[in-house]
Amino acid sequence: DGSEINKVVVPVKFARADTISVKAFFSNKIYDPNASDCAKVYPVARTIQKTSAVARAALEELLRGITPEEVTQGFITSIPKGVLIQSLTIGDGILRVDFNEALEFGVGGSCRVTAIRSQIRETVKQFPSVRDVVISINSRTEDILQP
Repeated sequence: DGSEINKVVVPVKFARADTISVKAFFSNKIYDPNASDCAKVYPVARTIQKTSAVARAALEELLRGITPEEVTQGFITSIPKGVLIQSLTIGDGILRVDFNEALEFGVGGSCRVTAIRSQIRETVKQFPSVRDVVISINSRTEDILQP
């Protein structure tokens, strides 16, 4: 009867509407083998559940650390295990994030401190609403992350 003649199959790939992509920033020993610039960090794309709190979600991905696959690609993190976000606010372009004391635990050396600050700063500055970042530990901004 000829009804098969006009049929066309078009493959369609649907993106999952309930996820978004964010970047977490890490140091990389392949891209920067001599660690010549401690502040140099590189983005890693992460797919997360869609949320209105994208800056917090991106930071949580950063705190989660690197995946085994990312390790093979040379990524390393300077952020210690056990770091938690205690509060996060954004106002007038300034993101204020307060971490628990684990952020300072066993952290020594100016290069590592610079890398930690850079990882946090670049991860949240991917969002246009964030112009600057204030990092605190247990509400303290003075004398934190000192080399």
